[in-house]
Amino acid sequence: MQTSERSDTDRLLARLDRFDLTPGAVRLRSRARELLRAGPGDTVVDVGCGAGRAAAEIAAEGPRVVGVDLDLRMLGAARGRHPGPGFLRGDAYALPLPDGRVQGYRAEKVYHSLGDPARALAEARRVLAPGGRVVLLGQDWEAYAVDSADPVLTRAIVSSYADGMPDPRAPRRQRALLLEAGFGDVEVEGSVLLFTDAGVLPMLTGLASAAVAAGAVPGDRAAAWADEQRERAGTGRLFVAIPFFLVCARR
Repeated sequence: MQTSERSDTDRLLARLDRFDLTPGAVRLRSRARELLRAGPGDTVVDVGCGAGRAAAEIAAEGPRVVGVDLDLRMLGAARGRHPGPGFLRGDAYALPLPDGRVQGYRAEKVYHSLGDPARALAEARRVLAPGGRVVLLGQDWEAYAVDSADPVLTRAIVSSYADGMPDPRAPRRQRALLLEAGFGDVEVEGSVLLFTDAGVLPMLTGLASAAVAAGAVPGDRAAAWADEQRERAGTGRLFVAIPFFLVCARR
């Protein structure tokens, strides 16, 4: 890996770590484990496992865990950080697992990036044993709430970023998709993660930059918006609310 690539990976891992260690994110992962209902002897697949934190937390409670990700950088980080689970390269459409052999399927912040979620759920159904459980966890990217002196501009920035994704409103559709895929006992839970400190600034400035790149807002207005968010962080007035949803079902 070249130095620039290593630096990019380190920055990405640092951002992921900051989010994963927030109290709200910790609570969501804990609730997702409860909904999986996996115990010793069960096998769980964590799709889009990233750097492996959630996979390691599940493994610590007894199940055998297989983390799957397409990003070789993340897989390398996961293997280095967490020797317990197994980590394999693969994607949500073609999991490197046999039919009907896992009792739990977990995917966090994955389905908004999928152009064909029904195909991914068919793959989930293939690898799950009868009675196995699926838990999907993700945010509604279009419903971000950011306090600002210019709410119209804020909405344009948030919407522009969401529109660049294959399925930014994925959680809204998952209950129906699971029912259509033949899953039972479908349940939905919601939670709002609140951020009021400077740790969320990289995400906000990223939203502004993406809106400029997409041609949704002029560069000077996006820069002023980002400056306002920095000023709010410096004076204790920052407010960001991100809605997350847990959708679970039984095969």
